[in-house]
Amino acid sequence: MESAREISRRTFIKMMGAVSATSAMGLAACGSQRASSASGSSDSGSYADTITFGQGSDPRGLDPAYVDDGESAKVMCHVYENLVTYDDENCDIKPELADSYDISDDGLTYTFHLHEGVKFHDGSDFNADAVKKSIERQLEPNRTDDMTYASFVYGTASEGSGVESVTAVDDHTLEIKMAAVNAAFLKNMAMVLGAPVVAPVADYSTLMEHPVGTGPYEFVSWDKGQNVKLQAFDGYWNDEKRAKTKNLIFRFITENASRVTALNNGEVDIIDGIDDSVVDQIKNGGDELFTRDGMNINYMAFNTTSSSICHDQAVRKAIAQAVNVDELVQSLYGDYATVANSVMPTWMAPYDEDIVQTAYDPDAAKAALASLGVTKLTCITYSNPRPYNTKNGQTLAEAIQGYLSKVGVTMDITPYDWTTYKTKVTTDPWDVCFYGWTGDNGDPDNFMNLLADATPTMNIAQFDDADYKALIAQGITTTDDNARNDIYHQCEQMVADKQPWLVISHGSELVGYNPKVSGFVVHPTGIVRLWAAQKEA
Repeated sequence: MESAREISRRTFIKMMGAVSATSAMGLAACGSQRASSASGSSDSGSYADTITFGQGSDPRGLDPAYVDDGESAKVMCHVYENLVTYDDENCDIKPELADSYDISDDGLTYTFHLHEGVKFHDGSDFNADAVKKSIERQLEPNRTDDMTYASFVYGTASEGSGVESVTAVDDHTLEIKMAAVNAAFLKNMAMVLGAPVVAPVADYSTLMEHPVGTGPYEFVSWDKGQNVKLQAFDGYWNDEKRAKTKNLIFRFITENASRVTALNNGEVDIIDGIDDSVVDQIKNGGDELFTRDGMNINYMAFNTTSSSICHDQAVRKAIAQAVNVDELVQSLYGDYATVANSVMPTWMAPYDEDIVQTAYDPDAAKAALASLGVTKLTCITYSNPRPYNTKNGQTLAEAIQGYLSKVGVTMDITPYDWTTYKTKVTTDPWDVCFYGWTGDNGDPDNFMNLLADATPTMNIAQFDDADYKALIAQGITTTDDNARNDIYHQCEQMVADKQPWLVISHGSELVGYNPKVSGFVVHPTGIVRLWAAQKEA
């Protein structure tokens, strides 16, 4: 039997999807007792009209062109939709706002045949012109630096990659021409960030705080620091995806323990961003736990720009030698994370099976850092839990601070809430910072391209390596799976050798929920789909 690391990327994603679906059905009774309408009650009136989801922080915003975080995605996936989407069980592509699509033989032209009769929440028509506008605002020369996912989804035509043109052939036919073959393009078009279709509003800037899409829920209000409220959209077009519960509330509770208390007290119905320390509390309180391996990476980024002492690869390697990653992961996360031997999760593809990471060697680290004159580091981090790091960035930073103190290096730590941190990491001076990534689409490019991206909030380390970028460019235009495996394996080893990151762990997905709630889906991309969710009254 093949080991997990020997399973191909495509086969594994399908397998994990099946596990996801089975787990969600078993743990959340998915598929049982569906409501008959969006009113929040079945024919017998046995369901509540509101479900409340507890998450760790506010969204950064609600326009998919301008945000790049999971807290935003969890809300937006209920308001917006895409031309294509992922199956509930995995990252396989299926039609959504497009009924079908065609790809030319040369792989350069995508023709989408759009569903007719769809309305945006503001009453405007969904058509090819609306989709064209939604996409073109993220293409050159319209693209701005704060559209962090634009290059990820659509590429960069001026550099010979990505979308070259978008044409509304007629009201219900859209044609996208590519500058070069992109093996991940369809999967990119299903992502919750960058790719969703927004309404052609007069002022797109309003979408950040008042989103308008075609999804099963429409926006009601956002009380900053408290909650976002959505309600079922009466004019929704897709009967198979119509909201089962009238109201959704996303409530923001920063502390893990407080979120669990709110669940146990019945103040919220579902929570995420929890860690192993609260599992017993959840279960003892009469609630349930969903768990499975996550599609993510938790890492420490080195500032590789010339303004930082970590510009020197020798410094980065010495710091990495000082940290006992195996011990660290077991101490912080127990059974709910695995040690990262590569950027990508071990189960996603065989890229990690012979990657050689920097070995723990505190004596060598101490000698090297002394000879390099490194006695102090500046660190910034985040203070709330993340899907890839349920302990939060400050706790992780303090653990590594302890290892560094043993090799003669002092590390000053400044924590920020997540929203503030996303700005500070691009504006403030730092030598190391903590970050992570949850995969958007199940494709290796989605992980490995981070270190080739020019966007500061994507390529946190600001790693700029011509050889690495050349491999990434080769990988995205290669359609043969085995050949792609070989390319990304080289990328993985280059990251280990040049050390722009210290890879730490892959976190398990943990979701706590009231046993009266059924029908929600925890997707491999880290979002929780709630449109089919119901709660027994």
